[in-house]
Amino acid sequence: MTVSSSDMGNGVQLIQFSGQSATQSFSRTFLPEIANAIDKGLSNPDVRALVLTGEGKFFSAGADIHAFAKSIEDGDSPQLIRELTGVLHPLLMRMRQSPTICVAALNGACAGGGLGLALACDVRIGTPNAKMAASYAGMGLSPDGGTTWLLPRLVGDQTARRFFFENQIWSAEQANEMGAIDSLVDQESLVDSAVVLAIKWSQWGDHTKEATKHLLDVQSVQDFETHLKHEQTLIEAAGTTEAFKEGVTAFIEKRRPKFN
Repeated sequence: MTVSSSDMGNGVQLIQFSGQSATQSFSRTFLPEIANAIDKGLSNPDVRALVLTGEGKFFSAGADIHAFAKSIEDGDSPQLIRELTGVLHPLLMRMRQSPTICVAALNGACAGGGLGLALACDVRIGTPNAKMAASYAGMGLSPDGGTTWLLPRLVGDQTARRFFFENQIWSAEQANEMGAIDSLVDQESLVDSAVVLAIKWSQWGDHTKEATKHLLDVQSVQDFETHLKHEQTLIEAAGTTEAFKEGVTAFIEKRRPKFN
């Protein structure tokens, strides 16, 4: 089993990439396995948060370079790239649009599409062994996996430009200082810390989580007036939910709300 799923309790599911799913994540063989495991978690109403992690030195090392070499030899490299992005891009969209909270527990290096997978999560927690690399420029490719949209939102435009054009590799400490990793913990407590964070972030109602993720994603491409109208539409919709009713009742009764 190269991609495994475990129930961690409290609505949290752990998805671990091991073996070649960590070292050659973005291949015709392993990317569909990764996408399928994540999709199952996103579509399960009992799962409120997903924790994604890897094995050993790698969270997700990106593409299978030997498969790239063979595709160049066979003359079908555009088709291979089209197939892989055809799986990865819709997956990233589903992660961003889902009320399910996604936590990247970075045990090791993430590069290429693996970097995109980590950045598409709602929050990232790492160990001192974590590293971030784009690696596209060194292979004569342009960036992919949503990295040029996601990374500037975390670290700023010019820092992201330097990262891509200088083909930088960030250590865990650098990524944490830049804001690409939210916090660092020791290797032994990585998964437990990620689960605690997942429980904390996923405790709210589904509409609250989904709408908040959406509003934060679109805020940089809307003028203020348009964004206010967008907020108005979504908060009006929130007023019809059971979570809103529970939140108001809990406030009046001076207790913690129970949304799920």
